[in-house]
Amino acid sequence: MNILIIGAAGGIGTELVSSLSLDNTHNLLLGFHNEPTTSEHNSTKIDASNFDEVENFVKTGVERLGNIDAVVNLPGNLILKPAHLASESEFYETINVNLKSAFGVVRAAGKYLNNCSIVLMSTAAASIGLSNHELIASAKAGVEGLTKSAAKTYARKNIRVNTISPGLVNTPLAKKITENPIVLKASIKMLASDKIGEPKQISNMIEFLISSENDWITGQNFIIDGGLSSTK
Repeated sequence: MNILIIGAAGGIGTELVSSLSLDNTHNLLLGFHNEPTTSEHNSTKIDASNFDEVENFVKTGVERLGNIDAVVNLPGNLILKPAHLASESEFYETINVNLKSAFGVVRAAGKYLNNCSIVLMSTAAASIGLSNHELIASAKAGVEGLTKSAAKTYARKNIRVNTISPGLVNTPLAKKITENPIVLKASIKMLASDKIGEPKQISNMIEFLISSENDWITGQNFIIDGGLSSTK
């Protein structure tokens, strides 16, 4: 498989690249916000919130790898504060990193790709009301709407589009929660599984969705949150 991954340096991205690298049949082009110092795969620096850079990344993938089988978009941020304390710059930062990057991927794929799987990232917070999550919930709810519409629009090109919505996962992005014992304990009490998630549990679902064996799955959102949004 020829796979493009944007945001490959994050917690989930690192796990996904490591897992995919175990199979020598996978060819990867990795997009990093900052140029990586070392990589065994093709890699490039990319501003995922810039439409032109995302488009060039996809075109580069086609030029280097040939037909692209999957595109995974992983950029994200997490600013936790109530709406009335959020600044306009924080709003646009959150929209750009999360929603605009996802839109840019769909836009570029619609121009240049056929017969591929696109995986975008949402959050469980878009499905359940959590205090101080207004910024991220707004942006990721947009990603879920984008996924459903794009799945229909680009079905004619056999492009599948799905979304994964993690709950609290042990990644650098969530360290403000995971490194605070009081907040972490309160967060775990909200989960049926009594533990937070690990990056491997999310990357497993990404690999499932990009597999050609699962080509009847499109326009769906998969919530992986330890029961946060479905149990009480």
